[in-house]
Amino acid sequence: MKVAKELYRMFMAASQAHARWDYETSMSILRDRKKLLLLVIMTIPALAIGVAMAAGDGYLGGYKAYQPANYDPVIFIVSILVGLGAGLITGCIGAGGGFIITPALMSAGVKGILAVGTDLFHIFAKAIMGTAVHKKLGNVSVSLAIAFLVGSGIGVTGGGFINRALYEKNPILSDLFISIVYVVLLGFLGFYALFDFLKLRKAPGDVGAHHGESAHGEEASSGKVGLPAKLQSSNIPPLITFDEDLVPGGKKIPALFVALCGAVVGFAAAIMGVGGGFLTFPMFVYILGVSSFTTVGTDILQIIFTAGLASIAQYAVYGFIFYTLAMGMLLGSLLGIQVGALATKVVKGIYIRGFYAISILAGFVNRFFALPEKLNQMEIINVSEALVKGLSFAGLIIFFVVIGIFAIWVIGKFLGNLKTLRGEV
Repeated sequence: MKVAKELYRMFMAASQAHARWDYETSMSILRDRKKLLLLVIMTIPALAIGVAMAAGDGYLGGYKAYQPANYDPVIFIVSILVGLGAGLITGCIGAGGGFIITPALMSAGVKGILAVGTDLFHIFAKAIMGTAVHKKLGNVSVSLAIAFLVGSGIGVTGGGFINRALYEKNPILSDLFISIVYVVLLGFLGFYALFDFLKLRKAPGDVGAHHGESAHGEEASSGKVGLPAKLQSSNIPPLITFDEDLVPGGKKIPALFVALCGAVVGFAAAIMGVGGGFLTFPMFVYILGVSSFTTVGTDILQIIFTAGLASIAQYAVYGFIFYTLAMGMLLGSLLGIQVGALATKVVKGIYIRGFYAISILAGFVNRFFALPEKLNQMEIINVSEALVKGLSFAGLIIFFVVIGIFAIWVIGKFLGNLKTLRGEV
């Protein structure tokens, strides 16, 4: 139980760190006219590709290859709404928005592998457009980044290969695998978040939506206790020196451990389509003992590398990216993050924590209810077709109703307090 609680704290810290990156990146795009113009320019050919895909047959990514549905403007609008919902969750809750994108796309009829590839490309496009790398480069440990990215590259290759191999063997098996991964992750996060919310609701005072690094994280990042201390005391060559600005002489750790963490991050990113950023933070701080100061800069670098390598080398060249959806999600998420972040100024943190738990659990229910139909199609179980389709449809309705209610609530709070928010901005 203690291990599970620590794991939940790590995932929460990771999700919040990734949300902060997402917010800063989105704001960087929105505040720069040149970047906004670039976004418009990128969207036009994406729409053209979507129209071409509707008519195409034999070429890579065409209708008979991997496209999930015949293209029409409704698909583009849906992708904007998916991005909007994810952006609202990220901006308002400060965590977890990226976890709903792949389940949402799969619920809308997009094949799992295409949803993963498209989400990765959306993250990569946002990263290269909005990340103010020059502001964070001073925080990057070059040797740490190189070792981590070597491992990340290996992990991305492995994860992409597994996803493609499963799809080539049986597209239903691919969807089943991705759904199971999300069921495990979202179920773990969702139920723990719900218990956390119920416990905090009984406690006196309000709980903020955005939490900084925990005391345990600060202690772990010092590298003086627990697992970080054991890893940093190892002398397996070559050794990497980092955090020289914070500790006299810096800290040292074998490159092997850094590369292994990178491999796990890259593998998870390629399998789930979440960019890997949500895992980098806890691994650096809780496992390697890297300071949060150094982690921020290195994480930005790895998101660009991992999402770029995974989306292009593992999915794009094989036709597993729906560019129109990616650009629609990017447009929607930029708006959603800004509205969600502003809404936190007029919404009590405890309510936001509750909505976080509910939204993550909605994603869990969505993928969990989709499993019987996939298992039936794989002939692993033999259940009534009407029953499994009914469960799948119920999961879809529950998911979109919960996310829709959350979106309407946040937007309503934003519009209802517009005068107050204008005075604060």
